[in-house]
Amino acid sequence: MPARFIVEADGGSRGNPGPAGYGAVVRDGDTGQLVAEAAEFIGHATNNVAEYKGLIAGLKAARALDPDASVDVRMDSKLVVEQMSGRWKIKHPDMQPLAAEAREVFPRGRVTYTWIPRERNKAADRLANEAMDAGRDGRQWEPRKPAGAGASAGVGASTAAGASAGAVAEEPLKTPAPKAGWAAPADLGTPTTFVLLRHGETPLTPEKRFSGSGGSDPELSDKGRWQAERAAEALAARGSIQAVVASPMRRTRQTAEIVAARLGLEVRYEDGLREVDFGAWEGLTFAEVQERHPEDLSAWLGSAKAKPTGSGESFSTLTHRAGVARDKILARYAGKTVLVVSHVSPIKTLVRLALGAPPDSMYRMELSAAAICAVQYYADGNASLRLLNDTSHLR
Repeated sequence: MPARFIVEADGGSRGNPGPAGYGAVVRDGDTGQLVAEAAEFIGHATNNVAEYKGLIAGLKAARALDPDASVDVRMDSKLVVEQMSGRWKIKHPDMQPLAAEAREVFPRGRVTYTWIPRERNKAADRLANEAMDAGRDGRQWEPRKPAGAGASAGVGASTAAGASAGAVAEEPLKTPAPKAGWAAPADLGTPTTFVLLRHGETPLTPEKRFSGSGGSDPELSDKGRWQAERAAEALAARGSIQAVVASPMRRTRQTAEIVAARLGLEVRYEDGLREVDFGAWEGLTFAEVQERHPEDLSAWLGSAKAKPTGSGESFSTLTHRAGVARDKILARYAGKTVLVVSHVSPIKTLVRLALGAPPDSMYRMELSAAAICAVQYYADGNASLRLLNDTSHLR
């Protein structure tokens, strides 16, 4: 007979929006025994996004144990319960894709939703807080085998956590409004500084061709290597870099390795810093895209949620993953100065978020090859742009 499970899920955000995480537990529907659990730090998000993420993770954990099961979801989020039960409309555009993803885990009619008070949802709440604590400490939450459960329960917990990690909501990230005054309060401690370095030129750069994560992954040209070496000299003279984090793409790896060798540091790679996937536009100039895909280009320029033709990635999706990458780096290197080697779009996104500027502000920023920017982040969530598009080391 198919199993019957109880899923308890929760999510939280320390700041709403702020550093966020979710937790979910799966129980045997007859005995109430814990059979799987999942949790994850998801970076900067709202409470509602975290709650929906917890729901999705719990459902996936239950499906991993028995895809034919029936599930009773219990949550203390009145919003999620009423929306998923169909009694409330889902008006917010950021919640709609999350609700749709949750509905796809099990066939219609196999999942019911029940609201419970917060004190009866302590297990999921604890996991959500454990995930947020892990993100604060620069690590990932690790699933543990439930006490008294068989080996299959431990496998189910691990599988659920792994499956949920790939879910991405196109959630425009927000930065708290800056406080009045010219300086951060003294009790906030030493800020964390990101020195943002765009990679050096590739053969596609001077031709101004779209070059994202879905294309040929070009390497640095001779000029690009020269630019990376000049940046390395300038950053060595600065003398404050304590860590190097880079996008894993070839041009950023090569740039980061040149600089890190000069600084005597190792490079840590973060996938969230990679460039946008430009889909069918990869390798084309702006004029060529305008000629071949005029409607898609117009939509892309008009909305952060629009995607380039084909398998492209929207700026909203980039904003989410770049924000998660930022929060991971902040948690790992709190109070330090970190060199972040990335691409045009992720760097502009981090600058935009630091300023609290709208998405279309990215089109008003110039960012040259091997240019340096700097952003400082304070303990209260505020940020300060210190430098933008500095190319003095290339003259």
